[in-house]
Amino acid sequence: MQASDRFNINSQLEHLQAKYVGTGHADLNRFEWAVNIQRDSYASYIGHYPMLAYFSIADNESIGRERYNFMQKMLLPCGLPPERDED
Repeated sequence: MQASDRFNINSQLEHLQAKYVGTGHADLNRFEWAVNIQRDSYASYIGHYPMLAYFSIADNESIGRERYNFMQKMLLPCGLPPERDED
């Protein structure tokens, strides 16, 4: 791999990270990464009707109630953020 290829790959990665929030960046901590994954998953469940129907049958809830529950879980999918040390 040449130096120009490496620069090109890094610039493409930076472009993707700027364009899409869920791809992360160097300063992303573990909690923020987990929140992105959970929110992407819930959004996918809501957006794909067969998956939403599967979850509603498994939970014995209506599809509308299941959609509402997923949207509520998107607010704080991993609970409150951890305390940050102020150094």
